[in-house]
This record gives sequence, structure tokens and C-alpha cells, in this order.
Amino acid sequence: MLNVAIVGIGGWGKTLVNAVQGKSDKLRFVAGATRRRAQAEGFAAEAGFRLHDSYAQVLADPQVQAVVLATPHLDHEEQMIAAAKAGKHVFVEKPFTLNAASARRALAAIGRAGVTVALGHNRRFHPNMAELRSRIRDGRLGVVEHIEATMTGPSALFMPPEHWRAVPEQSPVGGMAPQGIHMLDGMIDLNGTVADVICQTTHRAAPTGVPDTTGILLRFDNGATGYLSCLISTAASYRMCVYGSKGIAEIRLPGLDEFTFRAVPPAPGVSAPAEERILRPGFDTPCAELEAFADAVAGHVPYPITPDQMLHGVAVYEAMILSAMDRSVVAVQR
Repeated sequence: MLNVAIVGIGGWGKTLVNAVQGKSDKLRFVAGATRRRAQAEGFAAEAGFRLHDSYAQVLADPQVQAVVLATPHLDHEEQMIAAAKAGKHVFVEKPFTLNAASARRALAAIGRAGVTVALGHNRRFHPNMAELRSRIRDGRLGVVEHIEATMTGPSALFMPPEHWRAVPEQSPVGGMAPQGIHMLDGMIDLNGTVADVICQTTHRAAPTGVPDTTGILLRFDNGATGYLSCLISTAASYRMCVYGSKGIAEIRLPGLDEFTFRAVPPAPGVSAPAEERILRPGFDTPCAELEAFADAVAGHVPYPITPDQMLHGVAVYEAMILSAMDRSVVAVQR
């Protein structure tokens, strides 16, 4: 059983705790810390872990073997480096950091300490993503030609102006940090590294004035193209669609519940096979990613998001940030 501490006990921090506490035989939360301790005391007591007054106290706690960081993005590098120096394994929420230089410093510190690092892209763990990945790997989709990915939600419509996500430096490129970064990770997982991007983002409806509507063109190193969009001032949706020379595979619905595959006809004038449709509702992706982290710490299997992929995701995000300034083509840093 891996003893972990939650750092940052906002809405998503609570979701991570609730996903495993008292349910998993692989890890448990034994401690936590947050900037608003008074607001978290009731939750901590109910979940059965103790609260510390600071992150430094969490790292000094001998019972804590690993930290789960559900904190503002700009805090990640410093917090990961401090955890590594303290010998604690690290699970960090996405985005890993906001630029490649910062990511390299964090990964170097983690590498020197020999601790495990995991990145919180929970949607990668859904069985429908595994289904899509398998059909690409075994050739059932043929040559991957294009990927389209869209994720939307209403968070910006209800965001108070004092929320840290309303600070432009914390969430550049609109909904990329809370949503689009998941789609980018999925694209990297499914189709490999990205060569360059063109990004445009704008404000349409969010009361705080934060950019809430973003669209991005991507070109992959293998020659495929991609399109990614994320909106944070509309209803919730999710769509990941891969176009291949043998068919089209698509995941839909906010919980990634629906998978469909439409095959290319075998010959001109011959009917295509019937569309496949697979429903897998209710899968707990936060639990899956945290248990995968525990397995990686225990040495059972490596965490499926590699450090190289973590770094590349940040480098692509950084290119998007630069491109959004003037909608130029920006090559991804290597």
C-alpha cells in the first residue's frame, strides 16, 4: 500500500482522493496540504487523512511516500523538484509545466533522485482509448491520415474573477490547460510526435474575459495532420476521431463512453461492414491513473506516459502559446 499526500484540495484534488480512498488496495491518502486549510478540514476528516500547514511539512512527514500535486501550473516545477530532493515519488496534474525548459529541470531532478514521476492524463486510461490505440497499433485502421479532437465544458461561465485559473499566466491558450492538453496527450499517444502547430484563441463568452475558444492545427512528424479544439464556455462534450485508410474510429461523450468504428468498403460497389459500436459507461479514470502510479512505484510496470512524452507534450504546448500570439506556424522544440 502506497502512502500518499494530496497537495491542493480544490475540486479536482477532492476527486482524486475520492477515487481511491477506502476503495483501492494499492494506495491511500494519509496527509494533505492546501492554501485554504479551513475550507479543507471537514473533507480531510471525512476522508481520514491529516492536514499539514505547509508543503514543507508534507515533505518532512516520514509516513508520506509520494505526493499528488493538484496545484496551480506555475507551482509544478518547484514542487516536483522539492519532492524529488525529499525522496518522494511524484504524481503531478496536467499540464506538467508550461515550458520545455521548466519541464527539463523538473525531470532532471526526478531522474537524479531516482523517484517515480506520473502525469495526470486520466483519459488515456479509459478502455475505449485502449481500444482505439489497439486498432491503430495492429493495423485495423490502416495508415493514420488525420486526427480530430474536441473537448468542451462550461467552467469559464462560472469562474470567479479571483480564481487562479483566471490569471492569464496560469492558463495561456484558453482551454488548453484544463481540457485541450488531454486531447494533445491522446494524439501523442496514438500518433507520435508533433512537428509544428498553428494556434488561434479568443474570448467569446466567459464573464472574466479569459480566452475561452481555441482551435489548433497540428502536423505530425509521420506526415499525418490534426485538428484540436477546446472551449470552456459551452456544454460538456468529448470527441476523439482518427481517420485511417481502412476506416474511421471515434470516441464520444464526456465520459468517453461510446466507441464506434466505420470500415472502408472492401471493394468498389461492395457494402461496407456494419458500424461497430461499443459502450463502456462509468469507468473510473482517476482511480485507474492513480493505481497505475502505485504500480509504477512498486516496480510492477512502468507508468504508461513516459518522461519523453511528458516533455514533448510541454514542448508542443509551448509552441501553441507562441503561435497564438500571431497565428504563425511554430516548430516544436526538440
